[in-house]
Amino acid sequence: MPKLYAEIAPWWPLISPPEEYEEEAGIYRRHLLEASDVTPRTALELGSGGGHNASHLKAHFEMTLVDLSPGMLAMSRQLNPECRHVEGDMRTVRLDRTFDCVFVHDAIDYMTTLDDLRAAIETAWAHCRPGGAALFAPDHLRENFQPRTDCGGCDGEDRSAHYLENTWDPDPEDTMITTDYAFVLRSKDGSVEVVHDRHVTGLFRRSDWLRLLADVGFESEAVPCDHSEIEPGEYELLVCRRPPPVQRGS
Repeated sequence: MPKLYAEIAPWWPLISPPEEYEEEAGIYRRHLLEASDVTPRTALELGSGGGHNASHLKAHFEMTLVDLSPGMLAMSRQLNPECRHVEGDMRTVRLDRTFDCVFVHDAIDYMTTLDDLRAAIETAWAHCRPGGAALFAPDHLRENFQPRTDCGGCDGEDRSAHYLENTWDPDPEDTMITTDYAFVLRSKDGSVEVVHDRHVTGLFRRSDWLRLLADVGFESEAVPCDHSEIEPGEYELLVCRRPPPVQRGS
């Protein structure tokens, strides 16, 4: 497991503050509403991380949050005590119930093979009620991937966390890309730690996404994300609907 989701997970609220998620959470909510047959009330988030999207979505949905990282779940429980939290792998977790909608943010990027991606999609299908909606928000599709360097983080009251991020593709012929992070973490006592963390994530073609979604049973489309800080065409969402049962005449 990457260090971000283990030993440095307590720094997550400073590395990526929850208030920065308000606009994108609103975009995800709008697409889920539009894809649902009725106004959704319950939502499952697979790969919920530190719960920063959920901190905005919980005002509109009864949220159940699933993540593989105990450290991230601990952060989310502090931020979202009213939500149900479950430790589990999005490829295999089964909660024996369905939800009005299922949301998978960029944790879907950690599916690095088509088999892994299919397993995560099958989990979403298993938990989405007929007539309900699902939304997947990968960071990249093969068609719009560009190597990039970014930075972020912020200062807290008595400590700070900042990072430099570089994403690149060692082998354009496979389904994986690499992101290297350098985290600079300053503690309350003034001591500073620099942590290198490498993340290997998946990168799939739009056609592969749509094929797997259709194979599982979803009606789906890739749509642009209209976020104010994202260039047009840079980022796409997979918006899905689980068809209701066919009504047969008597």
